Amino acid sequence: MSQTNTNTKNTLKMHEPVLLQEVIGYLSPKKGERYLDLTAGYGGHATRILELTAGEVVLVDRDDNAISVLQQQFGGHGDVRIVHSDFLSACETLESEGETFDVILADVGMSSPHLDNPERGFSLKRDGPLDMRMDRNQPLTASDVVNTYDEAALVTILRMYGEEPKATAMAKAIIAARPLETTQQLANVAKTVWPGHSKVHPATRLFQAIRIEVNDELRQLEIMLPKAASLLRPGGRFGVISFHSLEDRLVKAAFREMTDGTYTSQYDLTVKKPITASQDEIVSNPRARSAKLRVLQAKIKTKERRS
Repeated sequence: MSQTNTNTKNTLKMHEPVLLQEVIGYLSPKKGERYLDLTAGYGGHATRILELTAGEVVLVDRDDNAISVLQQQFGGHGDVRIVHSDFLSACETLESEGETFDVILADVGMSSPHLDNPERGFSLKRDGPLDMRMDRNQPLTASDVVNTYDEAALVTILRMYGEEPKATAMAKAIIAARPLETTQQLANVAKTVWPGHSKVHPATRLFQAIRIEVNDELRQLEIMLPKAASLLRPGGRFGVISFHSLEDRLVKAAFREMTDGTYTSQYDLTVKKPITASQDEIVSNPRARSAKLRVLQAKIKTKERRS
């Protein structure tokens, strides 16, 4: 077996898709339906859905490692199209091509291989370069944010994207410690702002804020949601898995706006409350603890606007 294939198998073994049974149950993929995975990652959800649909599939991811794995897994399958792109750009391209789908999924959380590979710079536990790019072709890195943003800009992203209570103190500490080169150096700065012991690492909110800034995550998510919904065929289902409150608030607000009964509505909420993982899944896959699935369904017939 080649080293490449061995690495691929190890990556797949590491990555366990969250809420898989819930995704299958609520998105209800059927034979012959078209499936769009906007964050295909390492193919965990896609593998199972493709088994059920045996139809045309479009798999999107912005990460070059994930694209390589997807090509090895699905490249020989004639009905699978693999797109190296962020989910917003992919939606815009598919819309311009007139594509429509029966099932759409976006799992907007971090993948385990991202966190487990120190060279990507996402992990608090393993030292690595200050990178944090999901798409390594983009220019902006975590190092740029940490070492070049002024205090006001750092405070803003720490408050907006990290909900950091000590945003000003954290920004000042970062600037005082410059230049910073590694994730452990950055994590140690957070420890000076939050001394003592806690179940939550003192750099958790800091890393989240910088990662969101580097990858433009929330802005892209907010714009993507209605665009992805517009790609649904009548009766189609769109599921979004989020992992923190900032993401879930955006999804909740967008789905609520799209199902507002005051105006003509093309969509229904499959369930009003988010679907969460079972205790059994949380035990076997702790990453599922914070996962929330919300599902939107395109109506088969559109209601008229109320007078």
